[in-house]
Amino acid sequence: MATKTPVSKFSEETFETAMSRLEQIVELMESDKLPLEELLTRYEEGVSLVKVCEQKLSAVEKRIEIITRNAAGEPQVEEFEPEKAEKTERSEKKPVARPRDDVSLF
Repeated sequence: MATKTPVSKFSEETFETAMSRLEQIVELMESDKLPLEELLTRYEEGVSLVKVCEQKLSAVEKRIEIITRNAAGEPQVEEFEPEKAEKTERSEKKPVARPRDDVSLF
């Protein structure tokens, strides 16, 4: 049986390196050229890499700060709140006029 690849093996990798390796693994798995045991090993490696990517994204998200201006126009630093940002984006979006299916020239 294939041995599990520990997450700690990949923890030193950068997010970009981990994503690049994940893309390679997907290509290998989609090629149908790997034996079943090798597929399982690559799958386990991919799962470990996904965990590393999630951890790195979570750490980055915690560090994100948004610079805003207060009422006096001075820059002020606020912690990033994903829920707040999502609500702001939704409220700023204006409805887009959609073309009608029935077009009449007269």
